[in-house]
Amino acid sequence: MNLSDNKINFSDLLPPAGASSLLQQLIQLKSHTERSSSNILSHDKNEYLKEWRSQWQELSSIQSDDIYSAESIIDSERLATDWLIQLFNILFADQQVILVRSNDEPEYFPAQDNEPARIEFAHGFFASALHEISHWCVAGDARRQLSDFGYWYAPDGRSAAQQQAFERVEIKPQALECLFTLACGRNFQVSQDNLFADFDTSSSTFAIDVYQQVQNYIAKPHTLPRDAKTLLTALLSACISPSEISA
Repeated sequence: MNLSDNKINFSDLLPPAGASSLLQQLIQLKSHTERSSSNILSHDKNEYLKEWRSQWQELSSIQSDDIYSAESIIDSERLATDWLIQLFNILFADQQVILVRSNDEPEYFPAQDNEPARIEFAHGFFASALHEISHWCVAGDARRQLSDFGYWYAPDGRSAAQQQAFERVEIKPQALECLFTLACGRNFQVSQDNLFADFDTSSSTFAIDVYQQVQNYIAKPHTLPRDAKTLLTALLSACISPSEISA
């Protein structure tokens, strides 16, 4: 499949019934997703989920009622991002990490001098926040002690070999980003981050690889990283309508 044709529809991976089924499986795996008894969902799950669900339903209502002017889109994006920041920072408060808007490029800063780790996402974009969170979920405890998780990165304009290396390490993060995005009822597209490539990219299987990894996570949710299970459970619980959950 030629990626430039953009034929892969990731939304097909998680229809409402599939999202509800995945949520139920994740709930059954909750003993594996709860990092400790101090996990916020262990103590105040119903209270927080009720609040997050109410806020998300209100945001969804605003988005559906809006005339899609540039101003309304920007405002809607800001409100949704505020919601995600609040959810993440409460959900993972016990891990001394915060999600932070950046006016520049994304970057991860490990905890230092009694200050929490910071996941800074690009320019306040909701999609960038989910992408950076996905990298945090994939990174183990050791990599979370390193700036930018100790990952190699070369900017757009990479060589063909560098692009292949980039795509290899991006499969799982973008698969998680896809799941988080679909859980929020949004559309997902892969990013090869290679707008300035001066070589033929038509033979890349990156989109297919991400798609198959998402399929694998859905079929085997126990293989999801620990914190991805926690976040995905919260997003599905907050963003799926109660009627779909009980169906």
